[in-house]
Order: sequence, then structure tokens, then C-alpha cells
Amino acid sequence: MCLPTEYEHIPINWSGTISKPRIAIVTGGLNGIGLATTKHLRDLGMRVAVGTRRASDPELAGEAQDTLGKDVFIRGLDVRSEESVADFTNAVRTELGEIDVLVNSAGVSVHQTVCGHALQDWNNVLEANLTGSFLMMRACLPGMIERKWGRIVNVASTAARSAKETHSAYCASKSGLLGLTRAVALEGACHGVSCNAVSPTWVETDMLRESARLMATQNNTSYEQEIKNMSDSLPQQRLVQPEEIAALIGFLCGETAPGLTMEDIQINAGAHW
Repeated sequence: MCLPTEYEHIPINWSGTISKPRIAIVTGGLNGIGLATTKHLRDLGMRVAVGTRRASDPELAGEAQDTLGKDVFIRGLDVRSEESVADFTNAVRTELGEIDVLVNSAGVSVHQTVCGHALQDWNNVLEANLTGSFLMMRACLPGMIERKWGRIVNVASTAARSAKETHSAYCASKSGLLGLTRAVALEGACHGVSCNAVSPTWVETDMLRESARLMATQNNTSYEQEIKNMSDSLPQQRLVQPEEIAALIGFLCGETAPGLTMEDIQINAGAHW
């Protein structure tokens, strides 16, 4: 736990409006939860920088720029690489300014049990989901601490507390992310920096749809049946939408949630997992 020698009281704007333009980074911000979050933070008045490997595709990056608008900064980022993280965060500071908000949304998954798990696939999942978040927070946190204001949100999963035998690497990476979230929350607590995790259940994204297609092949069922199985497994009997996650992230990144930190908030459509 941090022990400040001097604590600077920062007035809170309880209206919920942004008192000054905040600079926000969203990793994996061109698809799924990341894209919905990018749009939401932009609409809240933040200057958003999107980091994603997809930006290496000029056509895709151009389409995204047209969709999100010229004020959203899009640049290639591989969160697994120290060099890429340094290049990206330095570019954000040069183009937009000091970083106030970080949303770690980039992530991957594979369908493998422990008995059949390839080490390369294991490493890829942990590097993208856990080490990547660590590298991004290590790059952004010192500046937030220095300026006495910061918001960090890590997109985890209900799989961090529960488990599925065919997603061992994913479960391990998201469980590790919760521990890392708590440690960073304590590190930033007395400096006006919060750090929280948001843990969704099944969310209707490209990743989920790809997972459903794979499970249909493995289980000799149909894609439609697998989607239905996912929906029916939740008490609300529906898939959560990316915009729901983005709305919560927007609140956590705002001016009126300074005391909300070190939490894992589950958006689970009523499920116990």
C-alpha cells in the first residue's frame, strides 16, 4: 500500500461532465468491447487513442478512421512487445498529450484442455491477456501517479472466477489479471489513480461468434445451436451487448467514481459464474 507524505485533495466534479479533455487509450479498440468502449469514451468527450494489431491493415484502419472520426488516434500496437508498447504510448503523448485513462481490452483465446495444450498457444494467450496489460499499465501508471489522476480498467471475464475445461489458458490469464488489477489499485490509491476489472459473461462479439463456430465443429452441432446454448445458459437468456460493457467502463473512467477501485465488477446476465 502506498504511504504518501503529502496528499493533494483533488476536487470532484459531481455533475459527471469532464472538467477537462481526458486522454484515453483503448487497446484492441477496433472490434468488440474495445470498439464499443472507444465510441463511448469519444462520445463522453475524451480524446481516444486506439492501439491494435489490426491497424497494420491500411484498408481496415482507413475504414475504422472513417467510422470513428478524425479525432480518434489509431496506431498499430502489439501489447506483447515492450518496444511496441513504448512506441505507441510515446506517440500518444506526442499527438494527444499525457495519458489519463487506460482500458486494457485487447485479448485472445484458444480452445484447448491442459492435456492437449500447445505451449506456444499457452504463451500467446498469457502474453496477450496478462503480460500485455502489465506492459501497458507499467507504461501509463507513472505519469498518472505524477499528475495525481488516473483511471485504469482491465477487461477480465467471469472465467477469472469460474472455469471451463476447454479454456484453461484463458481462465488462467484472466485470473492473473484480477490479481494484477488489485496490486495496481493499491499502488495508485493514494495518488488519485483507480484500477478496476470488468468481467463480462458471454458478450456478442466476433470472438464469441468464432468460438461458437469452433464449438459447433467440435460438438457436431450447428452455429445457431451453440449461440442458443450460450444464451440459454444465462438467467436473462440473452447475450450481453458490447455497449453494456462500454457504459460501465465509461462510468469507471469518469470524474464521479474516484473511490471505486480494486473491484471486479461482473456483468453476468444473472449467472453465478
